[in-house]
Amino acid sequence: MSGTEAYEVFAIRYATKQDRQRRENFIVADLHEGAMPIDYFVWVIRNQNRTIVVDTGFGHGEGEKRGRTVIRLPREGLGMIGIDAAEVKDVVVTHMHYDHAGTLDHFPQARFHLQEKEMSYATGRHMCRQQPFAHAYAPDHVCTMVRRVFEGRVAFHDGAAEVAPGVSLHLIGGHTMGVQCVRVFTRRGWVVLASDAAHFYENMEKVAPFPIVYSVADMVDGFRTMRGLAQSDRHVIPGHDPLVMARYPAPQQTLDGVAVRLDVEPRG
Repeated sequence: MSGTEAYEVFAIRYATKQDRQRRENFIVADLHEGAMPIDYFVWVIRNQNRTIVVDTGFGHGEGEKRGRTVIRLPREGLGMIGIDAAEVKDVVVTHMHYDHAGTLDHFPQARFHLQEKEMSYATGRHMCRQQPFAHAYAPDHVCTMVRRVFEGRVAFHDGAAEVAPGVSLHLIGGHTMGVQCVRVFTRRGWVVLASDAAHFYENMEKVAPFPIVYSVADMVDGFRTMRGLAQSDRHVIPGHDPLVMARYPAPQQTLDGVAVRLDVEPRG
């Protein structure tokens, strides 16, 4: 990749569900009963030349509807690290599930980067079935994205694409037809933001897929693909694991529990 630039990368925690159970996080039988909390993140990629936001989370209404605790709106979390959502020019939407494609209206100047397969999936025949496909989508979010299409504010991608020097998108599939990961060059090498191509470290480490899935085969193949894209296994960042907040440092003490830096080496 010519002219590669290095970036800071942040995970911002905006919501959680502390009473989630282990059996809800694996498609295969899990012998270890008990709680396995899930966190919800948006991510930021930035350097002196540009700022790219990855995913837009969900708001209070969707959180109440689905029994999730919204700690702060995604735009509020962005503001805590000095980013005004209203000024962001590029947003990657990894897929259009409710927890990744809400609050689109909080980014009035953004162009949204989306896999064409994801839009086809989210507006196609699979959504006629609430289970197992449609329940994780919010129709209002999908309709909002369709409006952005007609405004000329959606950049569709078909597979791998470079969105900036040192930042590329990669179609993974599996969790949804069009879920994509983001590969970023940092001072510690290539980091892969898996989003929901891997919810938890354990999904990849044990090859134990998450149960909301379009194609198990594509999900498992995606684990291997992301390992190949990243500098090492330690450079793949899952999309919902609370361990991310424990393994990486906050940018500053006042942001402890709010955001962590992913472009630095993990602790321990």
